Amino acid sequence: MARSSADDMDLKRACEAGILSKEKVPEKVVLSMRVAKGRVGPPRGLGIAGKLTSRHNQGMAKPRVLAVTTKAKGQKTKAFLRVLKYSNGGILEPAKVYKIKHLHKVEVATSDPSGCTFILGFDNLKSQSISPPQWTLRNKDDRNRLLMCILNLCKELLGGIPKVVGMDIVEMAIWAKENTTTKVTQVSTKDGPIESVFGEAESQVTVEKDLVSQAEEEDIEALLGTYVMAIGEAEAFSERMKRELVALESANVYALMETESVVEEVLQGLEVASICVEDMDEWLGIFNIKLRHMREDIQSIEWRNNRLEQQSVSNVALGEELDKLLVFLQIPPEYEESLTGGSFDEGNMVKNTEACEWLTSAIKNLEASNLDPCYAKLRAVREKRAEFVLLKCTFVRRAAEFLRNYFPSLIDSMLNDKGNFSQKGQLQRPDHADMRYKCRKYARLLQFIKSLDKSCLPPLRKSYCHSLNLLIRREAREFSNELRSSSKVSKSSTPLFEGPAGANQSAGITDSSADAYSKMITVFIPLLVDESSFLAHFMCFDVALDASDSEENSTPPRSSEASGSSVKPSSSAADLGVLNQCLQELLDGIQEDFYAIVDWAFKLDPLSCIAMHGITDRYISAQKAEVAGYVPVLLDDLETRITILFGRFVDDACFQIEKYERNVRQIGVVPYIPRFSQLAARMEQYINGSRDLVDQAYTKIVTIMFVTLEKIAQVEPKYVDIVLLENYAAFQHSLYDLANVVPTLAKYYHQASEAYEQACSRHINLVIYIHFEKLFQYARRIEELMYNMSPEEIPFQVGMSKVDFRKMLKSSLTGLDKTINAMYRKLQKNITAEELLPSLWEKCKKEFLDKYATFLKLIAKIYPNETVTSVNDMRDTLAAL
Repeated sequence: MARSSADDMDLKRACEAGILSKEKVPEKVVLSMRVAKGRVGPPRGLGIAGKLTSRHNQGMAKPRVLAVTTKAKGQKTKAFLRVLKYSNGGILEPAKVYKIKHLHKVEVATSDPSGCTFILGFDNLKSQSISPPQWTLRNKDDRNRLLMCILNLCKELLGGIPKVVGMDIVEMAIWAKENTTTKVTQVSTKDGPIESVFGEAESQVTVEKDLVSQAEEEDIEALLGTYVMAIGEAEAFSERMKRELVALESANVYALMETESVVEEVLQGLEVASICVEDMDEWLGIFNIKLRHMREDIQSIEWRNNRLEQQSVSNVALGEELDKLLVFLQIPPEYEESLTGGSFDEGNMVKNTEACEWLTSAIKNLEASNLDPCYAKLRAVREKRAEFVLLKCTFVRRAAEFLRNYFPSLIDSMLNDKGNFSQKGQLQRPDHADMRYKCRKYARLLQFIKSLDKSCLPPLRKSYCHSLNLLIRREAREFSNELRSSSKVSKSSTPLFEGPAGANQSAGITDSSADAYSKMITVFIPLLVDESSFLAHFMCFDVALDASDSEENSTPPRSSEASGSSVKPSSSAADLGVLNQCLQELLDGIQEDFYAIVDWAFKLDPLSCIAMHGITDRYISAQKAEVAGYVPVLLDDLETRITILFGRFVDDACFQIEKYERNVRQIGVVPYIPRFSQLAARMEQYINGSRDLVDQAYTKIVTIMFVTLEKIAQVEPKYVDIVLLENYAAFQHSLYDLANVVPTLAKYYHQASEAYEQACSRHINLVIYIHFEKLFQYARRIEELMYNMSPEEIPFQVGMSKVDFRKMLKSSLTGLDKTINAMYRKLQKNITAEELLPSLWEKCKKEFLDKYATFLKLIAKIYPNETVTSVNDMRDTLAAL
């Protein structure tokens, strides 16, 4: 059997701790048990709501702990019944407290067949209408143990016990004797004196007086002995019960026989009542037949009434549907006039637009897919649909004819106004805002024309593009002419590569031609972009515009502004192709005016192509997202033309450089090297954006310069290295500043530096060998012999003895000062650039000392005992000269 919670000392300590956390004075826990809290049925008078609440509460058993506690206050001891509940952390905390002195009734719930549920009634509850809680324990032993503890405390502290209902106090006394070490006490109750058994283990409270007296206990035992006589003998007890039952039945039969007269009176009364019942049944049958006939009549009346109501509702609905259909079939008078013969002036466009909107909606509503099938077959609907289609064709034809005439007339009025174009001494920026404002008034009309009949759009688009093309071409032509005539420019003296040095020096940078091109691009490219965008929107192409109109200003348009002509296909590639054709018709021919500006600028200053190429490249970068449009094609053509023209200039420069190859012997620096530095400086000042064009020109020109220089140097083999080192030095000197900032020129600067060093090395070695030929020939012979024999064997070879060595050394180093001075004069004789002589002489001395040091190392191996001038002495001799 599971252990009772009353014996759980941990539970008891937890209760003491929980009570102590709330009460300042500690209380002694006599007994603690885990119970389930519920609610009993509602008190009388609560009605249905109370019953529902009770049923709800009965299903919500809550775990609680009942603790019987005592607290000493002076000489008195108070007893309490505390209810504790579990917090979220599983800790017991006080929920409610009852004073034992207010307990007036202990009732075992009859709804629980196990008898483990009981109710404690207290007389001090604030609201007696609230049903008291019921407590359920695990088994009857726990229940008896808790109740016996409470009753004993009541007897001990209060002198009496409360009223006990639904529970035999005698049975509890027997249970107490069997389960605990008992004390017999006498308890006075309302029903008389009884004996009570109380276990010492449960009470833990010293009780001096018994619950019942000894005499009362003996009487109870005698009484119990009387009633349980022969209970132990089951068969004898069963026979006794049968005999008593037979005797009881016999007594009942005799009693009935003695009341015969009464029975007869009852039978007569029953007969009279039976006759009345038969009469009542007959009447009820008659009434039932009449009620059935009435019910049938009522059902018939209701059926006819429902039919009439249904017919009335159907008639109302039919009338409403016919009214709706008539709305679709009737043409409003105000729209009929606009559709059949109204004017298309600007003042009537609002009415015309509303009429188009109504006609489009009416035709759509009368389509078979939008109508109920029964309506679609009506003759009136078919006739009205045909009438609307005819009205649509008439209106579209009139509107298209009006717009085909309107566009040319609008453009003609602008062409006739000379104030719209550039005039002598005045550049006029094109302004199409007023024209677009007037066209936008017909934008909705074009949209309705497209929705009603797409075949009318191509002629309208062609008429618009042709008319506007005339206006744009004239504006561009007049602007270009005035731009060229008003630009105060003089033909630039661009450095060429022919003639004597200094003959074609630049007098300054002339960039007015590039400014003219920039103005042309800045004014007309945004205009063309806007017109392309307006065309795609105004003429109802099924494409999504990439961005809004660009702003007209002096700076290149940003990507989001300059892509007004950009379109992305949203329906089909065919519609995109049609848009491209319209843009071609709209802007074709304007490229000639741009070409004229480019050719004019090139003639004035070929280097202006660099600035024009940079401007064009920036606009092309802004147009990279273009899918359709004429503007990207125009910009690409302009860039190609500028590149071709500049390529001609570069080719001409290369041709002039190559002509130097056929000249007579060149002395000093060739003229095209300083002129190229002047040209490169000017080209750098023209760069405005990308460097590709300039870098390509540098690559081509410098390559030709170096190749031509090598060929010029070969004309006189005796002076090859002198020509090369002087010209490569001049190249480095003239391009030093530019090479620091231009990567392409830096590459060729390093290439010229390497070629200069090689030419210097060759020329210096030649000078050294001319003046010290015997010395270094002797060293070369020693090196050759060392390949085949040891150093000790070389002095024994022919011409390599010590005597021969001394003769060679004497002839080579005698008059060393004169020889070195002669070597210096040899360097000075053929150098035209005097500024190169100090560096060449220093290189010459260093090279001679290096070679002389190598010579001494060889001599030390072959002639170790010979005395030769040391390297330091030779360095001092050179420094003294």
